[in-house]
Amino acid sequence: MYTMIEVSVIIPIRNEAENIDALAKELTSVFMRTPWTWECLWVDDGSTDASLSILQEICRNDSRHRYLSFQRNAGQSAALWAGFREARGEIFATIDGDGQNDPADLPILIQMVASGETDMANGYRAKRQDTLMRRLSSRIANGFRNLMTGKTVRDVGCSTRAFQRDCVEYLPRFAGMHRFLPTLVAMQGGRLAEAPVNHRPRLHGQSKYGLRNRLWVGLADTFGVLWLRKRAFSYEVAYRSETD
Repeated sequence: MYTMIEVSVIIPIRNEAENIDALAKELTSVFMRTPWTWECLWVDDGSTDASLSILQEICRNDSRHRYLSFQRNAGQSAALWAGFREARGEIFATIDGDGQNDPADLPILIQMVASGETDMANGYRAKRQDTLMRRLSSRIANGFRNLMTGKTVRDVGCSTRAFQRDCVEYLPRFAGMHRFLPTLVAMQGGRLAEAPVNHRPRLHGQSKYGLRNRLWVGLADTFGVLWLRKRAFSYEVAYRSETD
């Protein structure tokens, strides 16, 4: 049985060898200045570059960093799902592994959750550092998701988040889940809040997402989540038998 800690930061990565070490040092520096016990759980989604060996070295040198490595690429949703199952924290936080999300934003979001203000605190990228095509496809996908499944947060695609562990205990398991986390949490009665976060240009490597796997797949997945939302049920227990 493992010992629970206060915060788990979960970072899915795939072929981010040039970004991992700098991001790990940055995150460690940020969390060393916080009052929480913490860990950083890296989930390697079948990388074919030197990502795994870099993670192994980081984790050997600092036990607060841990990793999982998939035998083959399974997708970002699978990586997050595995991270949720492996993490030991009472509060989860997520960022991407490409260095575009700023770890310095996480303590603000975590505190919003820890204070009881909300169940999930979502970042929104006020000044996105992406290509015009990525910004446009993201805006279309965000708008369509909110139109079809009900408005939840303004930037569903922002990976900078913090949330209570039980927000993701019973999420449906499907490829594309990561694009709908706020919607799925809201469907379970979770309270959502937002805060602006920093977004930085990618310094190394290439994005794993393009028009095909970001826009069209996301739009198709929306119809599945719409079905889940329409078929969702809720209940309140009025009475129950007493137990010894």
